[in-house]
This record gives sequence, C-alpha cells and structure tokens, in this order.
Amino acid sequence: MHICNFNPLTICLLARKIVLIGLIILMLRERTSPDISEFFRYLASHTEADSGLPSLNELGRELGLSVASLREQLEVARALGLVEVRPRTGTRRLTYSFTPAIRQSLGYALAMNNDYFRKFAEMRNHLEAAYWYEAVAQLTDEDKQELQSLLARALEKIRGTPVQVPHEEHRKLHLHIFSRLDNPFVTGVFEAYWEAYEAVGLNVFAGGYEYLQEVWEYHQRMVEAICSDQFKVGYEALVKHTDLLYHRP
Repeated sequence: MHICNFNPLTICLLARKIVLIGLIILMLRERTSPDISEFFRYLASHTEADSGLPSLNELGRELGLSVASLREQLEVARALGLVEVRPRTGTRRLTYSFTPAIRQSLGYALAMNNDYFRKFAEMRNHLEAAYWYEAVAQLTDEDKQELQSLLARALEKIRGTPVQVPHEEHRKLHLHIFSRLDNPFVTGVFEAYWEAYEAVGLNVFAGGYEYLQEVWEYHQRMVEAICSDQFKVGYEALVKHTDLLYHRP
C-alpha cells in the first residue's frame, strides 16, 4: 500500500512513532553514565566487540579521544577482565565476570592487612548459606557424581601416607555446588574467595590432623545430603563447617 493512501493525520502519527523509536534506540545504544569511561560505554553498547575491536586510531576518531587516553582505558578494562588483548588477533570483549574486579580490590586490601580476609570470608559464608537451597536444587545427576568423585579424592589424600591437604578438591567442591547459579556477582565472590584463601596461605597444611578430618566429615555430610536430596541436612553441615575456619590450629 502506497503512503499516499494514508490520510495526513495517520502519516503524522506514523512519523512521530518512527522518531520516538529512533530516539529510544539511540538512548539505549548511547546511554551515558558519569561513572564509566567513554571506552567502557563503547564496550557495553557494541555487541560486535565480542568478535573484535577497531584499532585504537579508529576508536579514537569515533569517540573523540586521543590514542594515549584510549590506551589507558584499555589497560583498565583489561585488568577488570572486560577485554582480551592478543598480539595477532587484536582486542575483543569478554563475557562479563565479576571476579577480576574483586580480585584487584581484594588483593589490594590483603596487601594492606590480611585481617580483611576474615571479613571477606564472613560475607562469602553468608552468601553460601543464602544461596544453598537454590544452588543444590539445580544440580544434575552428573554434578552429584562429580561431587562424589571430588570427595573420594579428598578422603584418599587425607588418609594417605604422607597426609596431603586436598585444597584443590576443597575449592572445586564448593564452587561446583554453586556452579548452576545464574548470577555472575555471587559467582564472582565465590571465585575470588578461593584465590584470597590461597593468597593468605590457608591452602597449606599447618598441622592439626584432627581438624582436617573434622572439616571433611562435614563435607562428606554435605555431599551425601545433596545426593539424597536431604537439602536441609546439607545446609546444617554447611553452616556448622564454616565456623571451623576460625578455630583452625
């Protein structure tokens, strides 16, 4: 149907709708925030950046920034895990992860005072308890088999001669329990916790075999409860075992 068949009022209304839609698209694409850089805004609004970014010279012309300024913003984005920079393939946007941002800030805090780890651990413990039921309800049969496998490897290390600290199994077991959560912020806290755990040396065996046994008895209860769908029993074991860290020899 030709546009000449529309009456003037209809044409006017259509034109207004088109302009309005155009403005909405423009606002969504180029919405600004005083708290992030021009380069960050570009990354957030250009999905094609997943495949690769233009050169710094091209970006500079598009954004009205100097190459030096862009290079500084690129380094910040790289440190926050927002982009990947490779010599041959260039720069591309990465899937969003909260972990790198926490890693930078928490690493700085621990460099100032290791006592910050305890405060961060308290937050992480509360988050694990808060998300326990949601997380375990989503685990598949394959996930449960993986938890059983991690538990078996950990117990083998503890009962072996010499005794080995099953730190890797400990880390993987906790992260796997919460692996089905579709929340990058919660996941980021959990991942950063284990990096900090290593940074303050808690992954190293410092004596106290009875303590090590007790910790893994709770983990065994957690895994068995998850596999038998007794989520409340597992939750109680989770909450009780988090207090053990503060009584570590």
